Amino acid sequence: MPADPPGGGRAVAVWSIGVAVYFVAVIFRTSLGVAGLDAADRFHVGASALATFSLLQLLVYAGMQIPVGLMVDRLGTKKVLTLGAVLFTVGQLGFALSPSYGMALAARALLGCGDAMTFISVLRLGTRWFPARRGPLMAQLAGLVGMAGNLVSTLVLAPVLHGVGWTAAFAGSAVAGLVVLVPLVLFLRDHPEGYGPAPVQRGSGDSRGSGGSGGFVRRQIRESWAEPGTRLGLWVHFTTQFPAMVFLLLWGMPFLVEAQGLSRTTAGGLLTLVVASNMALGLAYGQIVGRRQSARIPLALGTVGLTALLWAAVLVYPGDRAPMWLLVALCLVLGTCGPASMIGFDFARPANPAERQGTASGITNMGGFIASMTTLLTVGILLDATGDNYRIAFSTVFVLEAVGVISILRLRPLALAREADRVRVTIPAQEPEPVPRTCRLPEAAGREAP
Repeated sequence: MPADPPGGGRAVAVWSIGVAVYFVAVIFRTSLGVAGLDAADRFHVGASALATFSLLQLLVYAGMQIPVGLMVDRLGTKKVLTLGAVLFTVGQLGFALSPSYGMALAARALLGCGDAMTFISVLRLGTRWFPARRGPLMAQLAGLVGMAGNLVSTLVLAPVLHGVGWTAAFAGSAVAGLVVLVPLVLFLRDHPEGYGPAPVQRGSGDSRGSGGSGGFVRRQIRESWAEPGTRLGLWVHFTTQFPAMVFLLLWGMPFLVEAQGLSRTTAGGLLTLVVASNMALGLAYGQIVGRRQSARIPLALGTVGLTALLWAAVLVYPGDRAPMWLLVALCLVLGTCGPASMIGFDFARPANPAERQGTASGITNMGGFIASMTTLLTVGILLDATGDNYRIAFSTVFVLEAVGVISILRLRPLALAREADRVRVTIPAQEPEPVPRTCRLPEAAGREAP
């Protein structure tokens, strides 16, 4: 069976269905980012309680990553994506209709559960339908579409929310979940014909019955985690993704409005700039990594360093407010965080065989969301404790970036050495064909030449 799928028009069509589901999931995920102040008024909560919305959603998302990866490896992409679309649609509708803070929390948790099933499934579609050399580009394209969903939240949902009100805006957006569910059920396929995954090898711990499933789960997690490339991918994702995620998901709008004195319109424009920068740079990152694997670590660490530099410049700027040019520069740099986080999957992907791709991607994807959860909660707690001192609250960013950089530098040598060994084994050097000892000359058929 050929190991590398051919790609082509049908691959693009099937992959586009999966990406459309992820696009809607991101709209729902980031919808609270433009409605944070409205949610605080609607449910009469402070900064810590407001952060709990996004924290719970991300907690569910991160906690589901390994189970979802196992589900994708075991059940296939279509079943997992379908379940995810149903869950995040119900969650968005429930959030629209929730009369209390507790019910709204439950709805966001359900939304996070469905959202968690989308991105890993899309990555799996990319590896099943396209050649391996297209992996970095397809991952960046998926992230690019996700950021387009974030853009819809900022440009479309925000004015609709202020125009028609909470319930109508969120309930109306839930219809998008039903729209993408139809082609998903009718047309999506897990893989091209003849390119299915290899049969699962069953050992003594994977026998059928009550022990079979447990053996499969333990083996998938153990073998994925044992690969240094998987762990390096997790820490790259951890270190690069969370500054932009925290800014877009919840705290960007309050920071720009309350701490920097901007209008909601101007603040929304800066949030849009983060998304636009992400979309503009995503393809560039994918092309660079696809052509030069050696650029992965410099790109990731360079993004972290530049992000830290711009955040420090904004937070320590003399006076109460940073100038607009500096805020614009910060938002442009935050746009690099999403493309840089995709590099984590470019370490996990070659470190694991096809039958472990879902599990390895789930482990990697946990990194950024664990960092985002930690920062979301810490910023909320510090804001309440310091009387809305954003300079102190956002200093959390530097602590997590330092932890991540140390872990990347520690794992880098072993992961790259293991990857190089795997390439040498997979693509052995080809010896030249032996030269015949004698050959017959055409002009002298009766003679033989040495």
